[in-house]
Amino acid sequence: MKYKLHSHRHALSVITEPKFQQDWKDFCDVIIGITDDMLIAEFEKFNEAKEAGDGEGKSRRKAMSLSRAINTLIDRGLTQKGWTRQSPIFGDPKFNDKKWTLDFAKTSPTNKTEGTFSVEVAFNNAGSMAWNLIKPVLASELNHVAKAIQTQAGIVVFATANLKDKGCFDDTVGTFELAQDYLASMHGIVVTPIILVGLEAPESFTVEEENNGRHNYGRIQRK
Repeated sequence: MKYKLHSHRHALSVITEPKFQQDWKDFCDVIIGITDDMLIAEFEKFNEAKEAGDGEGKSRRKAMSLSRAINTLIDRGLTQKGWTRQSPIFGDPKFNDKKWTLDFAKTSPTNKTEGTFSVEVAFNNAGSMAWNLIKPVLASELNHVAKAIQTQAGIVVFATANLKDKGCFDDTVGTFELAQDYLASMHGIVVTPIILVGLEAPESFTVEEENNGRHNYGRIQRK
């Protein structure tokens, strides 16, 4: 996939340091390696499974947007390169539910409590955008609560407005463009270097909304 970048607190300069370079390259390679054909295959595989139902004659709700397909492919690519999924931020058991985890973290091969990048893939409601931007700060800055991981920079992935439109995302989903406004207004709060990654729309297809009489779902429309 093609993508745009936005640097907060000089993040793109910070990651030129040797300790970040390979991990940043690995992350970019995963994103660039997601092809239109891979997106279509993942999207249709999920929807075919939902169409088949649960074996009792009940068809389940199929996907509307590309969000699940993209999430799956990013997950597959990063974990194959040794990144940790659903990494807890804090060591205190009071903070062990999902809202206190990172989507991914890149930790040291010799010390799983230290790493370079915290990653959030933010295809959720715009109302959650501030929290998506704050979590890498919690993982990268000192805290009174005992930490499970200490990273040094954040990567937060959003859909561009074009991907939101062409990929049939919900109207409420926050975008790469809106996230830049959030960071500008939260500059004094988001003190960690963060790179916003804005994923571009596929070049060879769009996702069109359809209805099967029970609910709406997405259908691949090749150009």
